[in-house]
Parts: sequence; C-alpha cells; structure tokens
Amino acid sequence: MRLNSPEFKNGELIPPLYTCDGEDVNPELHLHDVPKLAVSLALIVDDPESPSGNWLHWCIWNIDVATKIIERDSVPQGAVEGETDFSEVGYGGPCPSFGEHEYRFTIYALDIKLDLVSGAPRHAVDEAMVGHIISETALFGRYQRISKEERADLKAKIKKMKRI
Repeated sequence: MRLNSPEFKNGELIPPLYTCDGEDVNPELHLHDVPKLAVSLALIVDDPESPSGNWLHWCIWNIDVATKIIERDSVPQGAVEGETDFSEVGYGGPCPSFGEHEYRFTIYALDIKLDLVSGAPRHAVDEAMVGHIISETALFGRYQRISKEERADLKAKIKKMKRI
C-alpha cells in the first residue's frame, strides 16, 4: 500500500496553504495498492515532535477501500472524522509553535469498519484498530511557520484566487 500527494513529496516541505499560515485545509492525497482483504481505511495525521506529545491534526475512519484520491479540503463520502488535539472535528493543519516539525500522514487498511461516532477521540480510534490492521504506510512532510510578512502575502494571494 502506498500514500502520496501531488502537493509535496515524502520528506519535503508541506506548502503553507495546507497549514495554519494558509487556508488550513487538507492537501490532496492519493492511495495506491490497497490490500484486497481490506474492508475500510483509516487516516491519522499527527506531529510526533510536538512538545506536548504526539499532536493529532486529523483522524478519519471508514474510508471506502475503493477511494483512490482524498481531494483537497474534503472528506471522502461516508467517512467519519474524529476530534483532534485542537478540540475540533476536522483537519487542523501543521502549526508548530517553534522550529521545523515532521508531520506523519498514516493510512491504515483495516479488516473491519470501525463502530465509532463522529468526534471520537484518538485513543478510541487506536483501541478500535488493535488487531484489525492489515497494512499501513505513511507519507511524511515537514513544516516551519512562515514570517508575518509571508503570511500576509499568502493570505492576499488566497483572497485573490478566490475572487477569480
């Protein structure tokens, strides 16, 4: 199983658009070679280098195994999102308090659908996946906050793009 993105290559910088400095929306993700025995997929995006512990940025489960692309700023139809460490449901992009951090986008192929409600916390998702992971793979990206001036320029570009 493989996971990649047209927005950044494994180990490279995540564009600011997908962070708290930009639109704070998820990047497009491409899934490949999902195992035939998989019943559902789960995606966890986290920051293991966070000073407050492994910070959860996004958690989605019950993604259909036929899904090939998770579109930018979207959740696959029928999938369920959990609560992040921002105390919100949905994607919360990279936003390190200092320095450059490495972010991990991990996709899991599961032999079941998870019986969890929307907004479930990560520990519930982790517990529900125990013994049901067929395969997993990760895409890594790095990010360091941009300067105040760069943020202003980026916000202006985004605003201009939305008017077109």
